[in-house]
Amino acid sequence: MMKLKKILYVLLSVFLCFALFAGCADRKTDPEPSPAPSPEPSPSPEPETPDKTVYTMDNIRQYVVGVDEPVELSDGSMQPLINFDNAATTPALQPVMDAVNEELKMYGSIGRGFSQKSNHSTDVYLETRDTVLNFLGADPDYYTCFYVNNTTDGLNKLASALVESEDDLVLCTRIEHHANDLSWRERCHVIYAEVDEQGRIIYDDIERLLKENEGKVKYVCVTAASNVTGYVTDVHRIAKMAHEHGAKIVVDGAQIVAHRKFSMKGDTPEENIDFFVFSAHKMYSPYGGGAVIGPWEILNEHMPEFYGGGIVKIVRDEAVKYKNAPDVYEAGSPNYPGVVGLGKAIEVLEEVGFDKISAHEQVLIRRMIDGLKKLDGVIIYGDTEDISDRVGVVTFNFADINSYVLAKKLTDTNGVATRRGAFCAHPYVWRMMGISDEEAASFENCIDMNTPGMIRVSFGIYNTEEEVDRFLQILESVLEESKAATKLNAEAVPEY
Repeated sequence: MMKLKKILYVLLSVFLCFALFAGCADRKTDPEPSPAPSPEPSPSPEPETPDKTVYTMDNIRQYVVGVDEPVELSDGSMQPLINFDNAATTPALQPVMDAVNEELKMYGSIGRGFSQKSNHSTDVYLETRDTVLNFLGADPDYYTCFYVNNTTDGLNKLASALVESEDDLVLCTRIEHHANDLSWRERCHVIYAEVDEQGRIIYDDIERLLKENEGKVKYVCVTAASNVTGYVTDVHRIAKMAHEHGAKIVVDGAQIVAHRKFSMKGDTPEENIDFFVFSAHKMYSPYGGGAVIGPWEILNEHMPEFYGGGIVKIVRDEAVKYKNAPDVYEAGSPNYPGVVGLGKAIEVLEEVGFDKISAHEQVLIRRMIDGLKKLDGVIIYGDTEDISDRVGVVTFNFADINSYVLAKKLTDTNGVATRRGAFCAHPYVWRMMGISDEEAASFENCIDMNTPGMIRVSFGIYNTEEEVDRFLQILESVLEESKAATKLNAEAVPEY
């Protein structure tokens, strides 16, 4: 028994020694540090808000879509285009494109939908009417605005509403674009005021025609700026004449809206404009937008010849009740991207400033005209001395070179965009070129080399003096080759 106790005592002692050794070993080993408590998360810094872009004449070129996009020339080489065809259509502004793309995320049906997107789109659509009216200084209590695809569409829609009989009498001028001529000519009787030798409207001729047709002229239709010579018309002066003789004035504003600040208001109420029509694609928003501005009261008295959904209160088996303006002028689903682009283009142009745009254009016009004058045989149309009443358009020809041949040479081998022809203003161009109406009867196509035409350069806000200088260098370099090509081609009539 004693022997057994001794054995147990020895075993217990050995166990205790091992336990003490293990404890010492544990104390000699640094313990794993306890994880530190997580610090309270610091508030995330507020994301930096980039400064809002301010559009100016100094930086606007970098916001023009495709301005430096290379084009392929006839020899296969690539180079950026010198775009001097802005009177026809302008490129898109990047902020305009961005606004359209952003709004398409919330695009829904206008006016008749039941959804958040539809409500949002309707709000934007209606708010842009106010933007247009403000842009043109139009009192919303007196004027309304309806949307169209372009100026031609607007003038036709307006004429279809305002002309009540083929016996109605309308007074136009010989400076007009076809849109503000044929829209009336094809619906009623039109008389025309003439232009002088330099192409400016003869205001006294307008007064004469109004007096000779006292109280009979319903509308005087005139352009605010010519797409051929760039002349700016004193439309407020004409408005006063029209009103004194019982007529209303309709202004084609296509060529003015991107160049000069325009207001429906004159210095006196008698000088106020009645109707104004313009396109967005002439002002850096090529999405098919445009607008007509006119008095609520007059528009509500008429009905355009365009029918469909959205313009009715109710349709019954045997009767229709139509809405008032502007809705009754907007049949069908509206062009929402065009409206969005139009509103944004207005915002950008107003930010750049029309005084600065006009001053810039005057520099380009003077530089172009002075450069052209140095070239032998050049014919420059319009007043080349007093350019104060011209927007950025210069038209020219050469006495011994066919304009079709020259324009094609400029674009095919040198990447210069111009416009060649009669610019949808044939009677005006024939007058400027000294072509009689009888002679013009033989011309049915105004783009071929055997029909008359001018070369037109037209400037946008992004064009530069360097581009003008480069154009003049290119022009001079191709004159001899174009002259030789004119002589070789029997159909290439010089001065055409």
